[in-house]
Amino acid sequence: MHTQREEVDMERKLQEDFVKDLAEFFKIFGDATRIRILRLLGEQERNVGELADALEMTQSAVSHQLRVLRQNDLVKYRKEGKTVYYSLDDEHVRTVLEQGTTHICHKRGYVEESGQ
Repeated sequence: MHTQREEVDMERKLQEDFVKDLAEFFKIFGDATRIRILRLLGEQERNVGELADALEMTQSAVSHQLRVLRQNDLVKYRKEGKTVYYSLDDEHVRTVLEQGTTHICHKRGYVEESGQ
């Protein structure tokens, strides 16, 4: 059995871990290229070549950013033959992007593009 003190310490540790995980989550959104990739994937799934063309970047650079996004559970992929298609991992990612977009548009006076 745990003492009350041990239980309080364990709860505090869990809260600290949660806050660290949440900070890491938001840190991923701190890169403009990753935001651009996420916005494109919010429209439809795409492969690396399509993303590279749309972003005017090398496939290698896009692949690097996709790896970061995948490792942090923000994008998922599926294979169709030799082609790998990427999409947003779930609706939570879409919601964070939409809320961030709405907030910045509201506070900075940008006009939201339709569908984003």
